[in-house]
Amino acid sequence: MNRIKTTTPTLRLAWTIWGFGATFYLMGFFQRVAPAVMTAELMQEFNLNATALGNLSAFYFYSYVSMQIPTGILADIWGPRRLLTIGAFVAAVGALLFAIAPTIFWAYLGRFLIGGAVAVAFVASLKIAGEWFPARYFAMVSGAALFFGIVGAVFAGTPLRVLVVAFGWRNTMLVSAAVTFVICAGVWVVVRDHPGEKGYAGFTDTGYDAEKRSRKQIFSGIGEVLRYPNTWLLFVIPGGLVGCVLTFGGLWGVPYLSTHHNLPATQAAALNSVLLVAWAIGGPIFGGLSDRIGRRKPLYFLGCVLAVAGWSIILFLPNLPILLLAVMLVITGFASGCIIISFAFAKESVPAHLAGTVNGVINMGVISGPTLLQPAVGWMLDRNWNGALLQGVRIYDLAAYRAGFLLMLGWALLSLALLFFTRETRCRQILPK
Repeated sequence: MNRIKTTTPTLRLAWTIWGFGATFYLMGFFQRVAPAVMTAELMQEFNLNATALGNLSAFYFYSYVSMQIPTGILADIWGPRRLLTIGAFVAAVGALLFAIAPTIFWAYLGRFLIGGAVAVAFVASLKIAGEWFPARYFAMVSGAALFFGIVGAVFAGTPLRVLVVAFGWRNTMLVSAAVTFVICAGVWVVVRDHPGEKGYAGFTDTGYDAEKRSRKQIFSGIGEVLRYPNTWLLFVIPGGLVGCVLTFGGLWGVPYLSTHHNLPATQAAALNSVLLVAWAIGGPIFGGLSDRIGRRKPLYFLGCVLAVAGWSIILFLPNLPILLLAVMLVITGFASGCIIISFAFAKESVPAHLAGTVNGVINMGVISGPTLLQPAVGWMLDRNWNGALLQGVRIYDLAAYRAGFLLMLGWALLSLALLFFTRETRCRQILPK
């Protein structure tokens, strides 16, 4: 074991270590929204209706959600390096299986493996951030992680659509599997759990040489974090905003824009990416500003208000000019980036040694939004389908989309209401009881 120095790691080294975890998160986000630009191909390939397509996309989220609390626990037990390496390997296998799937069953299984495996990326990256960066940078680095992720979503927009048209969706997914195997190797070689492994002092009081807590203690931490009201509130609140972004931007936005704004699929994907890019930019800005002003609730509330207003305009004014629609998608996506505050907010609301566990709980809530809303919107579309078909693929009218999207708006309004009941931390960590 290296002797621990009194100096903390340089920011360059910290960003490098963290960057490999963030790169895996980027690939996970790419896989998360990839079905959005392949809806017609997937519906034709596997003979799917909207409900079945929603489930195919949501199989990613089913396993992703179920892994969040275990991920938080495993991040505390195993450390990020081992967790990220195993996750990247399984994700690569899942992507390979999805690419070669002969039937919808194997496609479901591939998506399920991908979701469960990439579920470790964000929480493990937050764990790395807590160990390798000063506490004052945590919200900003969390926002940067979201930015990385959404860069992956942008690649899953127009660039992915172009590749799918040129090479087919299966070949494109095969390449994504190969890239994920490369990320797996890079994580194992570069990432380290604590600065002490590189000979530096850490930023937490649970240092490299500290005695490991027992598994019993860690599992009991789940019950402990749930005793804090902010945990419950911050479990539900971000799910509404993320659910809107990833249900629209991650699945139904492209067919909606193609059908009702008469846009070619590549242009619809580009406009859809505008929402995701704005979301990526909003995350680190909201996180950084929250750190700077020393408050969590005011900026979170502002973001929620703007997001709810934006979605209301987008969904209830369907004849917006394309330029104005793009502007509203920018505003709405940027405002939705406020959800990144949830992680610093929750981390400060529980004792420091429960950081991994509480972030797993919160991320579970975050992903519950698209997990529930993607298939729910699909079900609502099928329920309101008027029988129209194009090349064997169902076409849904404006009334059907509006009925489905109302589910999104409802959760966003609930998020806004619940935010009133959160307790401000003033960016300070609470002490253990």
